[in-house]
Amino acid sequence: MSQMALLSPSELDDDRYRVSGTRSVQFMLTGFIKERDQFTVFFGGNANDMYLTTLLAVDADDERLIFDISGSSDINRRLQNADRLTFAGKPGGIRVQFQTPAPSLVAYQGDKAFSVALPKSLMRVQRREYFRVHTPRGKPLMFDFKLPDGSPLSLPIYDLSVAGIGLNAETVPPSLDAPGIKLGRGKFFLPEDPREFDIEIVLRRIAEIENRSGSKVFRIGLQFIGLSFGEEGRIQRYIDRLERERRELM
Repeated sequence: MSQMALLSPSELDDDRYRVSGTRSVQFMLTGFIKERDQFTVFFGGNANDMYLTTLLAVDADDERLIFDISGSSDINRRLQNADRLTFAGKPGGIRVQFQTPAPSLVAYQGDKAFSVALPKSLMRVQRREYFRVHTPRGKPLMFDFKLPDGSPLSLPIYDLSVAGIGLNAETVPPSLDAPGIKLGRGKFFLPEDPREFDIEIVLRRIAEIENRSGSKVFRIGLQFIGLSFGEEGRIQRYIDRLERERRELM
C-alpha cells in the first residue's frame, strides 16, 4: 500500500463516511480484528515512514487499540517518536482510515506490541460503483422472499454485490409491477458461510433478456436496505473468492 491509498481531503471532510462514538468505533475495530484485516500505518513525511500491520485487540476498559509491531527496529523506534499515526486499509473491499496519537510499547500474549488510544472516529468510504459478480451456474444460489400479496417465491441468483442482487425468472409475477416496491425481507445463504442473510429488499428493475437459444428470461434487480457492516464484509469476501478462483482458471 502506498500514499495513494490515503483518502483525499474531500473524502475526509465528508461526514457521510464518518463513524463516530466509542461503541460504534469499538464494534468496527473488533470486526477487523476478528477477520484479521491488515492496515498500513503511516507515521511520517516520507515514503519509508510506513509498514503493514495487523490489529490485535481492543481494550474496551482502557479504550486502547493494540496492534502488531514492525519487524524493523528502526521503524519501531521512529514510530514511537511520531506525533500521530494514520491507519489505512481496505477490509471487505471498503476503504477505512483513522488516526491515533503516538503509540506506546506493551506486552501482548507474550510478545511485544504497540498500544494507542482508540480513535474518536474513523472514515469508511464505499463507492456507489459497486462491483457485481456473476454467481456459479452449475449449482445456483437461491434467494427466498415474499411477493406483495404474501405468497413465497424462490428464484436463482444471477449476480450479487453489496448493493443488491439480481435474480433469474422465467415469468414475472403480476404483483411485481413497478420499481420501488418494498418486498419485506429476503433470505439466502452463501457457500461456506453457515449464517443466513436476512435482508430488507426493494424492487429496482425488471429486464427481459434473450438467451443464446432464443428463449426469453427475466432479470429481477433487488436493492439491499440496511445491510450491516458485517454482512457487507461477508458478501465482499465471497465476491473476492469467486474472482480469485476465476483468475486461477485463466
